Formats: sequence, structure tokens, C-alpha cells
Amino acid sequence: METDTPEDAVLPLIRQYTGPVTEVRRTARGFSSDLTAIVQCAKGPFFLKAVRNRHGGRRDSLIRERETGAALGHIAPSLLWHVEAEAWLVLGYEVVEGRSAGFEPGSPDLPLVVDMVARIGRLPLPAFARDWTETRWDRFAATGAEAGLFRGDALLHTDINPGNMLVADRRVWAVDWAWPTRGAGFIDPALVVVQLVAAGHAPASAEEWVTRVPAWRTADPRAVDAFAAASLRMYRERARRRPAEAWLTAMLRAAEAWVSHRGGAGPAGSLRL
Repeated sequence: METDTPEDAVLPLIRQYTGPVTEVRRTARGFSSDLTAIVQCAKGPFFLKAVRNRHGGRRDSLIRERETGAALGHIAPSLLWHVEAEAWLVLGYEVVEGRSAGFEPGSPDLPLVVDMVARIGRLPLPAFARDWTETRWDRFAATGAEAGLFRGDALLHTDINPGNMLVADRRVWAVDWAWPTRGAGFIDPALVVVQLVAAGHAPASAEEWVTRVPAWRTADPRAVDAFAAASLRMYRERARRRPAEAWLTAMLRAAEAWVSHRGGAGPAGSLRL
């Protein structure tokens, strides 16, 4: 029988790392975990992520995040300890007090964000990530050949957005490595482009920002066109399924503007959904 709250179940499992706990403050984000919280304790504080230890998406995601933590150096907050018990999987990170990065035009955070994306792109691909082939955009590609353009040997974050770029003391931390994959290096900067357009940038301005990222500068334009079109198809489907979610509508509009800027639907011709 499960206890009343995740805190009741998790805290006894991590006491060896925390010591006596004085406060557990849940965070506003962390939708892919059963518990995300700042734990004030004798040996901390720590930032906590926990999921129920059941086979499936959430557990698999946190295992990837645990494995990736050791490969990130100073790009992300340090993973200090982890616990895997019969019922729960728990990660304990150093606490970084910061705020979400500003992606809007004129934000002083933009150079920091783009520099972080470039730093992510320079990370060597860990051996354990070689089987993490990026496939999430494949079914939105017009052809199998286009999907093949998304392959590569870069370690990708794949969820770059203002909330996952944490600004503290005039630096940026890349947090929430819940969906790391192996793919084409241009994908992370391409995700930044869509986010910048959603934040108010013109598509040409958004692309200009990511020219600071080497993987973007060397990308095959046909691959970027194909990815832009696949992204639009993806956001159309998601917005159709969840029309009440304003953020999805905003991302759909941004993807539409980006595809239009790049001259239509890329090498496959017009979009047919």
C-alpha cells in the first residue's frame, strides 16, 4: 500500500544523504516527475527528483537523466547522489537558486543561452548514449530519407526552453535532462529558433542568434528545412489534440512562421496533414 504523499515514501529512503529534514518545498515545474522539491536538511539543501520505480516513460527518463549527469560537467547542477529502491527512484542535485531565462527580444540572457547551447554541442557523446537514437520527429518527417537527416552523433538536450535554461549569477545552467538523445547537432539550436520566435523574434532574427552555434553553421540547409517542417507537423497534431493549451498554440504559430521564412515546407513540398 502506498503512503499518502510522495514525500512520505521518499524521505525515509534518502535519510542517509540528507540527515534530518526540516522542510520540503515542492517546485512549480517538474511535470515529468512524481516529486520535484527543494529539501532543506542537515546535509543539504538538495534539489530532489523522484519517480515511482515502474517500467515506462517516467522511470526510463529519470534513468537517462541519472546516467547523463556525470557527463555534463559544469553545464548542469551536479548530481550528488541517487537512490533506487523497490518502489522509488530518486536523484539528489546541488541547489541552484535562479530564474528562467528571458528569450524575448532584447533580453540580456540571450547571449548566455546561445553560448550554453554551443557548449552542449561540444560535449562528447558518452558511450552509454550511443543507443539513444533520436526518433521523436521521424513520424512527422515527409519521408524516411528526411528522417535520416535527423541522425548524428551529438548528445542532445531536446527540451530547450526558457524554463530549462536557469539563470543564476550571470550564467546559465541547462537543467532537466529528462530526454537526452543522440542525433544531429543542429537539432538543439533549431529548437531554440522556434522558442525565440514564440517569444517574439522574427524568424530571421532567431536564426541569426543561433549562427553562434557551430553545429548550426555547418548544418545542411535541407536537413534544417526538413526538421522545421516536421516540427510544424508535430505542433499541428499536438495543438489539435489539446486546443485549450495556449503554449501549444504559441509554439504552433512560431513553427508556422519559421517554415514560412524558410520558403515553405522544405524539400518535400507543401505540408499535407
